[in-house]
Amino acid sequence: MIPLLLMLAASSAAPHSAADAERSFARDAQIEGQWTAFRRWADDDAVMFLPQPTKAQAWLKDRKDPPNSVMWWAADSFVSCDGAHAANTGPWIRGWAKAKGYFSTIWARQAGGEWKWLVDRGDTLASPRAAGDRPRVTRAACKGRPTTVAAVRYRDGETGEGQSDDRTLAWRWHVAPDGGQSLDVWLWDGHRMKQVIADRTTAG
Repeated sequence: MIPLLLMLAASSAAPHSAADAERSFARDAQIEGQWTAFRRWADDDAVMFLPQPTKAQAWLKDRKDPPNSVMWWAADSFVSCDGAHAANTGPWIRGWAKAKGYFSTIWARQAGGEWKWLVDRGDTLASPRAAGDRPRVTRAACKGRPTTVAAVRYRDGETGEGQSDDRTLAWRWHVAPDGGQSLDVWLWDGHRMKQVIADRTTAG
């Protein structure tokens, strides 16, 4: 079931969590327009993929909203121990399921308490990624000594990565010259950095 009423009824107050921010972001896309919402919620250095990595604010500047906005909602939200970073993932649809797929978004809480997205990507699917009415929230363990995810040297293409300040959430994206993409996210479970998102898009 699409949680449309829940999404549209989201509070206009500052979101407390990344899951709340995702719901408000998706609501704004329906009410104000897709690219208007993307601009509002993007960090100054946010990256999106077209398919090559692109600075979102530069690409979105003055871009007109499409007549039909994408509708999306989080199935899972993976949150750092300190609650300041998160990775959300779930399904999207457009035109009442004539087009469908999945998205994954990295979020960071700002100094003033508001949330901004840092990385946003997705792909089409034969059927949307499964989701319930509310996202499953998984928080990183706050015990132990979180490790740094091992660096990967790609032969070609572009790569970006990041890690929460407390090192309990990490992410890495890569785009090959032919447009093939990957996004990997890891969450600290108290013993190791466990992979929780492994998105792949083939070239073309």
